[in-house]
Amino acid sequence: MTDKNFLDDVYGLETVEDTRALYDNWSASYDEEVGGKGYATPTRIALALRQFLPDHLAPILDFGCGTGMSGTAIKMSGYLNIDGCDLSAEMLHHAGEKCAYRKLWISDPETDFRVDPGDYAAIVACGVISKGAAPPETMEILVDALAPGGLLVFSFNDHTFEDPRFEAMVDHYLNTKTCRQLFRQDGEHLPGIGLRSTVFVLERL
Repeated sequence: MTDKNFLDDVYGLETVEDTRALYDNWSASYDEEVGGKGYATPTRIALALRQFLPDHLAPILDFGCGTGMSGTAIKMSGYLNIDGCDLSAEMLHHAGEKCAYRKLWISDPETDFRVDPGDYAAIVACGVISKGAAPPETMEILVDALAPGGLLVFSFNDHTFEDPRFEAMVDHYLNTKTCRQLFRQDGEHLPGIGLRSTVFVLERL
């Protein structure tokens, strides 16, 4: 499989096993491929987080951290206590080489997500809750892992908005007053291929 096919194939993934296998195989070339297309969302997410979390010592979880591109952007924004989890061991191997994290662990959110409300001031999911990756129901797990005042910072790319279930999940939490929206901004995602994303910041009420 060529590098191009990894990106082509990711939006058609349907099972956790398929997702883990693709990202394990993609891990060695992931940074080069998406970075070469101008991957902008990690920096945009870090900048959004900085607007609403002034405490740079606050604990942050980078959920679905992949090779650590998002954690690196968060660290460059001044945060010092970042943990990361991902379902791909190979992705985590590369994340560990970036020295952005206090600790890293393998986690399947549906069966093995050991985070209690208040453990983290913010949970970041950079491109994770999306078509071809984690399903919209994953947002339930992350919201439940936040104490009141905790932040969920995440992004949906253009492909994700094609599936109305994802935005409907955001609307559910806003309409039920479980969360309030602090930030929503469209911008570049992979400008090299004309793909955009929207960054959200929700606060748990």
